[in-house]
Amino acid sequence: MSHAYRHADVLVLECPFTETVVADAGRYHVSVLWPWLALDPQAEGISWNGHMALPTPAAQEREIFRTEPSVTTLRAGDTCRVGIPATVVHVQSVKHFDPPLVTGMLPRPATYLDVLPQGETHDPELEDQGFAIDPDQGGPIRITLLYRPYAFLEPGDEVADRSGRAWRFDAAWTLHAFDGEAPGTPNWPLTLLSRQGEPTPEEAASVARATASGSHANAWEQWAGLSGSRPRR
Repeated sequence: MSHAYRHADVLVLECPFTETVVADAGRYHVSVLWPWLALDPQAEGISWNGHMALPTPAAQEREIFRTEPSVTTLRAGDTCRVGIPATVVHVQSVKHFDPPLVTGMLPRPATYLDVLPQGETHDPELEDQGFAIDPDQGGPIRITLLYRPYAFLEPGDEVADRSGRAWRFDAAWTLHAFDGEAPGTPNWPLTLLSRQGEPTPEEAASVARATASGSHANAWEQWAGLSGSRPRR
């Protein structure tokens, strides 16, 4: 499923809380025995001890996993549970690795999703604003697609809008007009002109049906309402 993730996807992340043990607790981090990853015996020069450090509020770091009870109450040797409560996020970028990254843990990550929590807007001036998620990290993370803007198009598709203006679709909110005129947005309905060559009748009909009603603005407002993000269109 990893290959299907896209920029601007709105997802629901959830991981059932699983019992584990606190290995170490300090002011800035609490380390727990990680229930879902295994040691990679073939990772040269990298030795993982089976622990995962989760930040405390004093660390001022971002972390999507939570503990029950809170990390602020945990001490070495305590039993706790770790997981992700149902959390809505929107995807900022998708990174693929071939071959998968060597991290000292198994499975080796082949994909990272950079995500922001619902209600946050990407700020290019900020570093480490969101979270990096490996969708195939071996834990029972459930990822549900809540909304995908322009789901009926594929990156690289070429379309014509109602006024006959031709556009190339690269990603949600990134459509480039071929005429070189001032930036704008396509007027629905759309006609699929090219999808790695001439589209099939079924592909063309699917795009026509999806854009027979509604508009670019409607899609943007639906996405903004679900993601809680308000970047410039």
